[in-house]
Amino acid sequence: MRGANIDIAVESEGWDELAGADALVARAAQAALDAGGRAFAPGAEVSIVLADDEAVRALNARWRGKDKATNVLSFPACPPQQLASAPHIGDVIIAFETTRREADEEGKALADHLSHLVVHGMLHLLGYDHETDVEAEEMEGLEIRILAGLGIADPYAGAALGE
Repeated sequence: MRGANIDIAVESEGWDELAGADALVARAAQAALDAGGRAFAPGAEVSIVLADDEAVRALNARWRGKDKATNVLSFPACPPQQLASAPHIGDVIIAFETTRREADEEGKALADHLSHLVVHGMLHLLGYDHETDVEAEEMEGLEIRILAGLGIADPYAGAALGE
């Protein structure tokens, strides 16, 4: 679904190694919005921040009580049933060092892994989750389809459900 304003802020110099990171993020975010099956207000805003591990660690500690970095944090602005009238969909924050390390460990291109994390974070903003096997199967299936549309291979190939 078109019509959302996607605001991207690059707040870590680490992301400079990925030329065109902001365009890649915008493309992945829009693909998730288009495929997410949720109506949202015309002109609704989404903020995506490309940060570093320290910034994400601080947010993770403050809002989730986990004093460690993680790859992506999502902060929905409202419950999914209120998206159609909400002016702000939510915020996604991605940690460079963790994303880079995971891409290296999994033998994935940084651009592909970043696209996956953007899609994953965006789907959380739209109300998808992976707390149960059923939820994980639905969310991961949608991620796989969205990423395939972007020319990116199945990120879960070879992984156990919910990983």
